[in-house]
Amino acid sequence: MAKLVKSQTLHLPSVLKTGRLTFLRTHIELIMAALSGVLIIIAWFLMHEGYTTASAGMYITAYLTGGYFKAVEGISNTIKKRDLNVELLMIFAALGAAWIGYWTEGAILIFIFALSGALETYTMNKSKNEISSLLDLQPEEAWKLVDGHEVKVSASSLMPGDIIIIKPGERIPADGFIMKGQTSVDEAAFTGESMPVVKSKASEIFAGTVNLTGAVQAEVTKKNHETMFQKIIELVQSAQSEKSPSQLFIEKFEGRYVKAVLGFTVVMMFLPHYIFGWSWEETFYRAMVLLVVASPCALVASIMPASLSAISNGAKKGILFKGGVHLENLNQIKAIAFDKTGTLTEGKPKVTNWFIRQDLEHSAVLQTTAAIEQQSNHPLAQAVVAFAKEKNISDSIKMDRVEDVTGFGLKAALDDEVWRIGKPDWFDSNMIPHDMLEQIEQLSKEGKTIVLIEKNNEIIGLIALKDEVRQETIDAVKYLKSAGIFTVMLTGDSIGTAAVIQKETGVDTFKAECLPGVKVNEMKKLKEKYGSVAMVGDGINDAPALATATVGVAMGAGSDIALETADIVLVKNDLKKIAEAIRLSKKMNRIVKQNIVFSIAVIALLITSNFFQALDLPLGVIGHEGSTVLVILNGLRLLRAT
Repeated sequence: MAKLVKSQTLHLPSVLKTGRLTFLRTHIELIMAALSGVLIIIAWFLMHEGYTTASAGMYITAYLTGGYFKAVEGISNTIKKRDLNVELLMIFAALGAAWIGYWTEGAILIFIFALSGALETYTMNKSKNEISSLLDLQPEEAWKLVDGHEVKVSASSLMPGDIIIIKPGERIPADGFIMKGQTSVDEAAFTGESMPVVKSKASEIFAGTVNLTGAVQAEVTKKNHETMFQKIIELVQSAQSEKSPSQLFIEKFEGRYVKAVLGFTVVMMFLPHYIFGWSWEETFYRAMVLLVVASPCALVASIMPASLSAISNGAKKGILFKGGVHLENLNQIKAIAFDKTGTLTEGKPKVTNWFIRQDLEHSAVLQTTAAIEQQSNHPLAQAVVAFAKEKNISDSIKMDRVEDVTGFGLKAALDDEVWRIGKPDWFDSNMIPHDMLEQIEQLSKEGKTIVLIEKNNEIIGLIALKDEVRQETIDAVKYLKSAGIFTVMLTGDSIGTAAVIQKETGVDTFKAECLPGVKVNEMKKLKEKYGSVAMVGDGINDAPALATATVGVAMGAGSDIALETADIVLVKNDLKKIAEAIRLSKKMNRIVKQNIVFSIAVIALLITSNFFQALDLPLGVIGHEGSTVLVILNGLRLLRAT
């Protein structure tokens, strides 16, 4: 024990040292800006006490401390892009102020400019921290079952087919499905949902989520670099590096604007002296004020902090934007098309109705039916098995023979009995009792799939199944329609089934019996009519339509090609996230417009005031740089937007 304590004590200083270095690297710009502010206050006091030389030294140090990062950034960008930028403009303005004797004002300009730059860096770091926090969720080790023994291995070494043990309180090390045991899992880091999700046999689990209650045994289904966790990281990293059209325009505009300001400043150094009769000192002073107030700092900072904040906010809620351009485009959407299965619906059929002839024992018939269906991997068959389990009916009967009749159903033998379970078309309609025919007709109108049960050439029962509409689908469609967005369902199902789903979901219209090519053509028609359209899907057959849409949205549990093709990914299959994404997009665009209008108005007001000689350099510095800080802070509100 003493040895252990000693070891921990030896490592503590190095841990603290590493922590301090990390803090310094992360906040160095803010620290330097704050230091320059302190130096300005000291210099001002020294100047008022008559220590002129010491005061000048302090001001110069404040210039160097506060302006270092922006000067390096401005010079390197000028060399790299061969164009002027706002950083150089502010350095020129500060040097100009010092040249005409306004040391305090020039230093304050540097200080506030450095502070606004530190805030922008904070926004970038905050966005990157979302990735860092995700990286912290990835377990490095896992308990692998080898020859019946638990062996601790590296999580990165896990391969599909490996069996792992996940104990209560541990993070799940890989994507897979539970083979044995039951537990509840905290998936909040991926989905934004605070309530744990109950997981049992065959339930899907994801790397990075937390096993809360029970020990479970699971089979790994994906390699370490292919997990949903890694996809999230890659998508958010990609989104952070991609700029929106508005940001690209502002950056292109910046270089020309800076040249115009410098050119106009040169003219201002001479023209007012001859036209308005200003003194040379006043003329040069007004030129320096113009250099400060005409700088587009606030305009340049209007978009990027807001965009990064919105992308980070979306990632926390389980909405992954692959770039600012898609976040911006989402605000322009006028129509949304949905795939049906797995998007509007659960994607898993469930038994909704069942009928067995009255003279037979219902539980015995259902037990035999489930035992036969257990031999098939078809979704309808598995739904019947799951239904029997819910009724606590065992499927452990051993059948003598089971034959899969492709396209129709299953045929089985049990002792002297011959059973058939399958679609109505497989059976002689004359053999179906009249009351059962009426039920089939009614249930079919409700969009349900019918499975008939036959024993020794007698139809003895039926089971109706349906792919249920998600409750969140109804809420999402209501929101979209209230926002004036046209909704349409594109599905490969029959017209009857599509009509029922349309009625239940509330979508405006539908197109049934759609092959992938038909979905693409429908998306093109929607684009011609509405301009900007979105497509929401999850399957391989949806990928072409996702690529055709202005904005493609994939469900997180969808196929890999759908996830790759889409512009936005909903980590959890929750369509309400579509509404959240649109609200976030609208709020971001609203904040960006506020920032742009505000920054232009401030620049116009300050320039006008300077021409009327009503603005001194200190007020110009505070007004201009203060507006930049306000614009950045306004953008940062999106980090906590709901």
